[in-house]
Amino acid sequence: MRKLSILVICAVCLLLSSCSPRDFLTRRLAADLIANSDTFRAVQPLELHTGIVPNKEYLSPLYLALQHRGWITGAVAPCPPALAPPPCWGITLTPLGVDTFQTLIAPGDAQKQSFNIPAARRELIAITGIAKQGGLADVEFVWKWTPLNEVGAVMYSSDTRYRSAASFRSYDDGWRVVEANARPGQPLDNALRNAEPAQ
Repeated sequence: MRKLSILVICAVCLLLSSCSPRDFLTRRLAADLIANSDTFRAVQPLELHTGIVPNKEYLSPLYLALQHRGWITGAVAPCPPALAPPPCWGITLTPLGVDTFQTLIAPGDAQKQSFNIPAARRELIAITGIAKQGGLADVEFVWKWTPLNEVGAVMYSSDTRYRSAASFRSYDDGWRVVEANARPGQPLDNALRNAEPAQ
């Protein structure tokens, strides 16, 4: 009897040690894998050009929002051949814009006419569904932008929710989110690019 109970305990220990938490794709595991992926954690930069810009760029939502805040100003300017057709605009930061952007621009970029500003990062709200088929799974999730600064708050509302779906694959060491093109399914970077507002 004693040998049988020792044998049962050993068998249970072996079974438990062979299963890792990553062997079962749960909502919690999916959330951890998505939220900790390099693609999801990447900071969303905002690219700003000063100097001469084409009309199409000047009328973009970014430039209109920056004008509305009083951070940039534009004046009609002659178009260089590379930016034709006219009109073109000479964009400059206003004194208020200089104050706002000064701490956000990398020190080496201060004199450049084009610079990137870290604007927002993604925040996972919830996993809304998992569809598994063998060693593949599609995971639907809801996320939002979290602005990193005043400029990010102008362009990325933290109130808007987005719905995306990402592919997962089961490997010998557990489930992984597909971050680059694999055979079937949609990689995470495409899922985030093709996100739709959640209802």
